[in-house]
Amino acid sequence: MAAAPVAARPRISLRHRLAERGVDRTLLLLLPAVVFVVALFIYPFVYGLQLSFQPQAGSDAANKYGTGPFADYRLFFSDPYLRNTIWTTLKIGLPAALFNVLASVPIAYRMRGRFRGKRAVTTILVVPITLGTVLTAEGLLAFMGPTGWLNRILLDLGIVDHPVRLTHNYWGVVFSLVITGFPFAFLLTLSYLTGIDPTLERAAATLGAGWWQRFRHITLPLLAPGLAITFCLSFVLAFSVFPSAIMVGEPARQTRVISIAAFHAAFEQYDYSMASAIAMIMGAVELIVIGLVLGWRARLYRGATGGKG
Repeated sequence: MAAAPVAARPRISLRHRLAERGVDRTLLLLLPAVVFVVALFIYPFVYGLQLSFQPQAGSDAANKYGTGPFADYRLFFSDPYLRNTIWTTLKIGLPAALFNVLASVPIAYRMRGRFRGKRAVTTILVVPITLGTVLTAEGLLAFMGPTGWLNRILLDLGIVDHPVRLTHNYWGVVFSLVITGFPFAFLLTLSYLTGIDPTLERAAATLGAGWWQRFRHITLPLLAPGLAITFCLSFVLAFSVFPSAIMVGEPARQTRVISIAAFHAAFEQYDYSMASAIAMIMGAVELIVIGLVLGWRARLYRGATGGKG
Protein backbone atom coordinates (compact mmCIF):
# COMPACT_ATOMS: atom_id res chain seq x y z
CA MET A 1 0.00 0.00 0.00
CA ALA A 2 1.49 3.39 -1.06
CA ALA A 3 2.31 5.86 1.70
CA ALA A 4 0.14 8.95 1.95
CA PRO A 5 1.81 12.10 0.57
CA VAL A 6 3.32 14.34 3.22
CA ALA A 7 1.80 17.79 3.27
CA ALA A 8 4.26 20.51 2.27
CA ARG A 9 5.33 22.76 5.11
CA PRO A 10 4.17 26.33 4.65
CA ARG A 11 7.01 28.66 3.73
CA ILE A 12 7.79 31.08 6.52
CA SER A 13 8.52 34.61 5.39
CA LEU A 14 11.65 36.47 6.40
CA ARG A 15 9.58 38.85 8.47
CA HIS A 16 8.16 35.99 10.56
CA ARG A 17 11.58 34.34 10.94
CA LEU A 18 13.00 37.62 12.25
CA ALA A 19 10.00 38.02 14.55
CA GLU A 20 10.61 34.54 16.00
CA ARG A 21 14.11 35.70 16.92
CA GLY A 22 12.80 38.87 18.51
CA VAL A 23 13.89 41.12 15.64
CA ASP A 24 11.35 43.59 14.32
CA ARG A 25 11.95 44.56 10.72
CA THR A 26 11.28 48.19 11.55
CA LEU A 27 14.39 48.12 13.74
CA LEU A 28 16.40 48.00 10.54
CA LEU A 29 15.44 51.65 10.09
CA LEU A 30 17.84 52.38 12.95
CA LEU A 31 20.77 50.96 11.00
CA PRO A 32 21.73 54.27 9.25
CA ALA A 33 21.66 56.08 12.60
CA VAL A 34 23.79 53.37 14.23
CA VAL A 35 26.34 53.57 11.41
CA PHE A 36 26.39 57.37 11.75
CA VAL A 37 26.97 57.23 15.52
CA VAL A 38 29.69 54.60 15.24
CA ALA A 39 31.51 56.38 12.41
CA LEU A 40 31.38 59.92 13.83
CA PHE A 41 31.34 59.39 17.59
CA ILE A 42 32.26 55.96 18.90
CA TYR A 43 35.18 55.22 16.56
CA PRO A 44 36.84 58.66 17.00
CA PHE A 45 36.44 58.37 20.77
CA VAL A 46 37.95 54.87 20.95
CA TYR A 47 40.76 55.88 18.58
CA GLY A 48 41.53 59.01 20.61
CA LEU A 49 41.43 57.05 23.88
CA GLN A 50 43.95 54.46 22.75
CA LEU A 51 46.11 57.18 21.17
CA SER A 52 46.29 59.00 24.51
CA PHE A 53 48.05 55.95 25.99
CA GLN A 54 50.75 55.95 23.31
CA PRO A 55 53.09 58.90 23.97
CA GLN A 56 55.08 59.95 20.95
CA ALA A 57 58.81 59.34 20.94
CA GLY A 58 60.68 62.56 21.54
CA SER A 59 57.68 64.36 23.06
CA ASP A 60 57.90 66.21 26.37
CA ALA A 61 55.95 63.45 28.11
CA ALA A 62 58.20 60.69 26.72
CA ASN A 63 61.38 62.60 27.60
CA LYS A 64 60.22 63.24 31.15
CA TYR A 65 58.22 60.15 32.07
CA GLY A 66 59.21 57.57 29.45
CA THR A 67 56.91 55.78 27.06
CA GLY A 68 54.51 54.40 29.67
CA PRO A 69 50.79 54.53 28.90
CA PHE A 70 50.11 57.35 31.39
CA ALA A 71 53.04 59.58 30.48
CA ASP A 72 50.89 62.24 28.79
CA TYR A 73 48.44 62.31 31.70
CA ARG A 74 51.29 62.62 34.20
CA LEU A 75 52.76 65.52 32.25
CA PHE A 76 49.39 67.29 32.10
CA PHE A 77 48.74 67.12 35.85
CA SER A 78 52.35 67.88 36.81
CA ASP A 79 52.56 71.03 34.66
CA PRO A 80 50.70 73.95 36.31
CA TYR A 81 50.38 75.74 32.96
CA LEU A 82 48.43 72.77 31.59
CA ARG A 83 46.67 71.71 34.79
CA ASN A 84 45.27 75.17 35.48
CA THR A 85 43.39 75.15 32.17
CA ILE A 86 40.78 72.94 33.86
CA TRP A 87 40.08 75.56 36.53
CA THR A 88 40.15 78.37 33.95
CA THR A 89 37.59 76.62 31.79
CA LEU A 90 35.35 75.82 34.76
CA LYS A 91 35.65 79.42 35.96
CA ILE A 92 34.31 80.55 32.58
CA GLY A 93 31.87 77.79 31.70
CA LEU A 94 30.04 77.28 35.00
CA PRO A 95 29.02 80.93 35.61
CA ALA A 96 28.01 81.41 31.97
CA ALA A 97 25.85 78.27 31.95
CA LEU A 98 24.33 79.08 35.34
CA PHE A 99 23.51 82.64 34.30
CA ASN A 100 21.90 81.50 31.04
CA VAL A 101 19.67 79.02 32.85
CA LEU A 102 18.66 81.38 35.67
CA ALA A 103 18.02 84.29 33.29
CA SER A 104 15.88 82.12 31.02
CA VAL A 105 13.44 81.15 33.80
CA PRO A 106 11.65 84.50 34.43
CA ILE A 107 11.65 85.38 30.73
CA ALA A 108 10.28 81.98 29.67
CA TYR A 109 7.77 82.12 32.54
CA ARG A 110 6.40 85.37 31.14
CA MET A 111 6.62 84.26 27.52
CA ARG A 112 4.49 81.15 27.97
CA GLY A 113 1.36 83.31 28.15
CA ARG A 114 -0.34 85.13 25.31
CA PHE A 115 0.31 88.81 24.70
CA ARG A 116 0.71 91.16 21.78
CA GLY A 117 4.14 91.06 20.19
CA LYS A 118 5.06 87.66 21.63
CA ARG A 119 6.31 86.35 18.31
CA ALA A 120 8.49 89.41 17.73
CA VAL A 121 9.99 89.23 21.22
CA THR A 122 10.70 85.51 20.83
CA THR A 123 12.41 86.16 17.51
CA ILE A 124 14.62 88.86 19.04
CA LEU A 125 15.62 86.52 21.88
CA VAL A 126 16.46 83.66 19.51
CA VAL A 127 18.24 85.65 16.76
CA PRO A 128 21.70 85.48 18.47
CA ILE A 129 21.73 81.71 17.99
CA THR A 130 21.96 82.30 14.23
CA LEU A 131 24.90 84.72 14.40
CA GLY A 132 27.64 82.28 15.28
CA THR A 133 30.69 82.81 17.44
CA VAL A 134 32.67 84.90 14.96
CA LEU A 135 29.95 87.48 14.32
CA THR A 136 29.22 87.65 18.04
CA ALA A 137 32.89 88.33 18.79
CA GLU A 138 33.05 91.02 16.11
CA GLY A 139 29.95 92.65 17.55
CA LEU A 140 31.41 92.62 21.06
CA LEU A 141 34.62 94.23 19.81
CA ALA A 142 32.66 96.92 17.96
CA PHE A 143 30.38 97.68 20.89
CA MET A 144 32.44 96.93 24.02
CA GLY A 145 36.01 97.20 22.75
CA PRO A 146 38.42 99.97 23.81
CA THR A 147 37.22 102.13 20.89
CA GLY A 148 33.71 100.73 20.80
CA TRP A 149 30.42 102.56 21.10
CA LEU A 150 30.01 101.89 24.81
CA ASN A 151 33.39 103.30 25.79
CA ARG A 152 32.96 106.32 23.53
CA ILE A 153 29.60 107.09 25.14
CA LEU A 154 31.05 106.69 28.65
CA LEU A 155 34.01 108.93 27.77
CA ASP A 156 31.81 111.59 26.15
CA LEU A 157 29.54 111.68 29.17
CA GLY A 158 32.51 111.96 31.50
CA ILE A 159 31.55 108.83 33.42
CA VAL A 160 35.02 107.31 33.00
CA ASP A 161 38.43 108.85 32.33
CA HIS A 162 39.80 105.98 30.26
CA PRO A 163 38.21 103.12 28.30
CA VAL A 164 36.79 100.30 30.37
CA ARG A 165 38.36 96.99 29.42
CA LEU A 166 35.51 94.60 28.66
CA THR A 167 37.12 92.55 25.91
CA HIS A 168 40.35 90.58 25.49
CA ASN A 169 39.91 89.32 29.03
CA TYR A 170 37.71 87.03 31.14
CA TRP A 171 34.60 89.16 30.78
CA GLY A 172 34.77 89.25 27.01
CA VAL A 173 34.54 85.46 26.84
CA VAL A 174 31.73 85.31 29.41
CA PHE A 175 29.70 87.92 27.50
CA SER A 176 30.18 85.95 24.30
CA LEU A 177 29.02 82.71 25.92
CA VAL A 178 25.97 84.43 27.41
CA ILE A 179 24.95 85.93 24.07
CA THR A 180 25.34 82.68 22.14
CA GLY A 181 24.12 80.34 24.88
CA PHE A 182 21.08 82.17 26.25
CA PRO A 183 18.77 81.47 23.25
CA PHE A 184 19.47 77.76 23.59
CA ALA A 185 18.71 77.76 27.32
CA PHE A 186 15.63 79.95 26.79
CA LEU A 187 14.09 77.62 24.19
CA LEU A 188 14.64 74.56 26.39
CA THR A 189 13.24 76.25 29.49
CA LEU A 190 10.23 77.51 27.54
CA SER A 191 9.52 74.00 26.27
CA TYR A 192 9.60 72.61 29.82
CA LEU A 193 7.36 75.39 31.15
CA THR A 194 4.76 74.96 28.45
CA GLY A 195 4.57 71.28 29.38
CA ILE A 196 3.38 72.06 32.91
CA ASP A 197 -0.39 71.95 33.23
CA PRO A 198 -1.58 75.55 33.89
CA THR A 199 -4.63 74.25 35.77
CA LEU A 200 -2.35 73.35 38.66
CA GLU A 201 -1.53 77.00 39.24
CA ARG A 202 -5.13 78.02 38.71
CA ALA A 203 -6.24 75.56 41.37
CA ALA A 204 -3.67 77.00 43.79
CA ALA A 205 -4.84 80.52 42.95
CA THR A 206 -8.41 79.62 43.88
CA LEU A 207 -7.07 78.55 47.28
CA GLY A 208 -5.51 81.97 47.79
CA ALA A 209 -1.91 81.30 46.78
CA GLY A 210 -0.05 84.30 45.36
CA TRP A 211 2.07 84.18 42.22
CA TRP A 212 5.30 83.65 44.19
CA GLN A 213 3.79 80.83 46.22
CA ARG A 214 2.48 79.20 43.04
CA PHE A 215 5.84 79.49 41.36
CA ARG A 216 7.85 78.30 44.36
CA HIS A 217 5.69 75.35 45.42
CA ILE A 218 4.23 74.20 42.09
CA THR A 219 6.04 75.45 39.01
CA LEU A 220 9.63 75.37 40.28
CA PRO A 221 9.55 71.77 41.63
CA LEU A 222 8.07 70.58 38.33
CA LEU A 223 10.54 72.66 36.34
CA ALA A 224 13.69 71.82 38.32
CA PRO A 225 14.44 68.46 36.60
CA GLY A 226 14.20 70.16 33.22
CA LEU A 227 16.45 72.98 34.42
CA ALA A 228 19.05 70.40 35.42
CA ILE A 229 19.10 69.01 31.87
CA THR A 230 19.21 72.53 30.43
CA PHE A 231 22.17 73.38 32.66
CA CYS A 232 24.04 70.23 31.59
CA LEU A 233 23.60 71.02 27.90
CA SER A 234 24.49 74.69 28.42
CA PHE A 235 27.57 73.72 30.42
CA VAL A 236 28.81 71.36 27.70
CA LEU A 237 28.49 74.17 25.15
CA ALA A 238 30.28 76.65 27.42
CA PHE A 239 33.00 74.24 28.53
CA SER A 240 34.03 73.57 24.93
CA VAL A 241 34.65 77.29 24.32
CA PHE A 242 37.43 77.92 21.81
CA PRO A 243 36.89 80.76 19.28
CA SER A 244 35.60 83.20 21.88
CA ALA A 245 38.56 82.54 24.18
CA ILE A 246 40.86 83.58 21.35
CA MET A 247 38.93 86.41 19.66
CA VAL A 248 37.62 88.30 22.70
CA GLY A 249 39.76 86.72 25.41
CA GLU A 250 43.39 86.50 26.43
CA PRO A 251 44.37 83.04 25.15
CA ALA A 252 47.91 83.06 26.50
CA ARG A 253 46.93 83.85 30.09
CA GLN A 254 43.53 84.71 31.53
CA THR A 255 41.40 82.70 29.11
CA ARG A 256 43.75 79.85 28.23
CA VAL A 257 41.04 77.19 28.34
CA ILE A 258 41.61 73.46 28.00
CA SER A 259 40.53 73.39 24.34
CA ILE A 260 43.33 75.85 23.51
CA ALA A 261 45.80 73.54 25.26
CA ALA A 262 44.58 70.63 23.12
CA PHE A 263 44.84 72.72 19.95
CA HIS A 264 48.35 73.84 20.87
CA ALA A 265 49.47 70.24 21.45
CA ALA A 266 47.94 68.95 18.21
CA PHE A 267 48.61 71.68 15.67
CA GLU A 268 51.60 73.57 17.05
CA GLN A 269 53.60 70.82 18.72
CA TYR A 270 52.15 68.04 16.52
CA ASP A 271 51.89 65.85 19.61
CA TYR A 272 48.65 64.06 18.82
CA SER A 273 49.00 61.70 21.76
CA MET A 274 49.12 64.61 24.21
CA ALA A 275 46.22 66.33 22.43
CA SER A 276 44.16 63.14 22.77
CA ALA A 277 45.01 62.91 26.46
CA ILE A 278 43.87 66.51 26.99
CA ALA A 279 40.65 65.77 25.09
CA MET A 280 40.00 62.74 27.31
CA ILE A 281 40.59 64.84 30.44
CA MET A 282 38.25 67.46 29.06
CA GLY A 283 35.53 64.85 28.54
CA ALA A 284 36.10 63.39 32.00
CA VAL A 285 35.66 66.79 33.68
CA GLU A 286 32.43 67.34 31.76
CA LEU A 287 31.13 63.92 32.80
CA ILE A 288 31.95 64.63 36.46
CA VAL A 289 30.01 67.90 36.45
CA ILE A 290 27.10 66.36 34.54
CA GLY A 291 27.08 63.36 36.91
CA LEU A 292 26.86 65.67 39.94
CA VAL A 293 24.00 67.65 38.40
CA LEU A 294 22.08 64.55 37.35
CA GLY A 295 22.63 63.04 40.79
CA TRP A 296 21.05 66.15 42.29
CA ARG A 297 18.27 65.93 39.70
CA ALA A 298 17.47 62.35 40.74
CA ARG A 299 16.63 63.60 44.23
CA LEU A 300 14.08 66.10 42.92
CA TYR A 301 10.45 65.52 42.05
CA ARG A 302 10.23 62.73 39.48
CA GLY A 303 6.49 62.44 38.95
CA ALA A 304 4.54 63.43 35.88
CA THR A 305 4.00 67.11 35.26
CA GLY A 306 0.39 66.44 34.43
CA GLY A 307 0.57 68.79 31.49
CA LYS A 308 0.90 68.81 27.73
CA GLY A 309 4.62 68.00 27.54
